[in-house]
Amino acid sequence: MARAAGQRIRFASPLPLVLFAMFGLSVLGVSQARADFRVCNATQNLVGVGIGYRAKAGWVTEGWWHIEGSTCKTLIEGPLSSRFYYLYAEDAERGGRWDGPINMCVAEKEFKIAGINDCFARGYQRAGFQEYDTGEQTSWMVQLTDEPATDGEAAVTGQTNP
Repeated sequence: MARAAGQRIRFASPLPLVLFAMFGLSVLGVSQARADFRVCNATQNLVGVGIGYRAKAGWVTEGWWHIEGSTCKTLIEGPLSSRFYYLYAEDAERGGRWDGPINMCVAEKEFKIAGINDCFARGYQRAGFQEYDTGEQTSWMVQLTDEPATDGEAAVTGQTNP
């Protein structure tokens, strides 16, 4: 059973907690959960991914991360600092895409672009990004799939990392 981020496990008595604290961390090799924004490619094809977010200095879009089929990549390392993140992805082999209604700037090659307005006038392309409300979680994962969503939305799911 998966736990939501921030949910605590309750023990019936303090003894298991003490035993876990004394022996569990060293014997089991338990490490802290990673905080980051990850994208997993559940397809068999190479996918190019761009991300958008609000930074202290304003809107930023970055890309391209190339994610092989059946693998994951971390796009933002460390605890997330924004509540909303925006994702756009293209299937490099079949030409499909995962997109949304929020227009942001992208480039043909690797990019980090400040601002989301006047993309064409500044020499960039415009793409529709899908918004993800992380609920201010410190970690988030999006999975790209081949299956279309039943409600017509992009076939992308978001969830907190376990």
